[in-house]
Amino acid sequence: MMRGAPLAACALTLALAMQCVYAQTRPGDYPNKPVRLVAASAPGGGIDIIGRVIAQRLSETWNQQVVVDNRAGGGGVIATGIVAKSLPDGYTLLVQSVGVAYVQTLHKDAPFDVLRDLTPIAKVASQPSLLAVHASVPVATLPELIKLAKAKPGQLSFGTGGAGGASHMGTELFAHAANIKLVHVPYKGTGPSMTALISGEVEFSFANIPSSLNYVEQGRLRAIAITSAKRSGLLPKLPTMIEAGLPGFETSTWYGLLAPAGVSQDIVTKLNRTVNAAVKSPDVNKRLAALGADPVIETPQFFADYLKAEVERWAKVVKASGATPE
Repeated sequence: MMRGAPLAACALTLALAMQCVYAQTRPGDYPNKPVRLVAASAPGGGIDIIGRVIAQRLSETWNQQVVVDNRAGGGGVIATGIVAKSLPDGYTLLVQSVGVAYVQTLHKDAPFDVLRDLTPIAKVASQPSLLAVHASVPVATLPELIKLAKAKPGQLSFGTGGAGGASHMGTELFAHAANIKLVHVPYKGTGPSMTALISGEVEFSFANIPSSLNYVEQGRLRAIAITSAKRSGLLPKLPTMIEAGLPGFETSTWYGLLAPAGVSQDIVTKLNRTVNAAVKSPDVNKRLAALGADPVIETPQFFADYLKAEVERWAKVVKASGATPE
């Protein structure tokens, strides 16, 4: 009887612990404490801005604090790894970009599997890029740029905010689709990359639309095409890459919210509905438009299917380009 007592006590302790965890994750009570939103970027980046927009709205809706925790570094490995290994109770979430689709392909030693260890919640926004060339480059259209690149294989350079980033991978996708050889010049951030493009240090870049518009208007840069499947409201007269002569080409920096694998379906549904409601609101729409981003309102299943397709697509691009992380 004496031996059974400790075992019974342990069983009771375990049962109470499980009840405690369940109490924390019951959808009717969720969230009943602060939520941690891990952002895979430094403050000021696109992921951070999108994350703070969503965090503010969730805080207002739930009357509960949503704290943005910036965990930059490792090309998204650090932030993604934190969330992938967290308790699946809905209180630790990840805000990431398209980079989550190729982080484990670029980083072979990443301690997680994106499709196995994360639960897609909501695809929040999609932000196309502007294919812009320096004013000194003698091209005005996409076919002319491709023709120039083929006439000078391995000589035309493009700048990015860093190896393995969205602009790098998007340009590698372009090079693969157009069957051209380019020179990648990585910089320490999008700011230095834009400076290099404006000065003519590199011939072209896939640039952020809002930050490059002023230079296009000044004539220091020449806008060639938009990378999304539809035209941008900020540059409605500019053709898409598809319209400009590259069939089927589309790439955008999308942003999404994810949770650890194993989070309850009820909490997934509640999070998705709350995020979608936030994205529908006029003030969030206005803030996204200022970033050149379009709101996305879809189901968790849509995002899960989309993420799976993106992982497969970017794995092929990484392999074909030979791209490596910094």
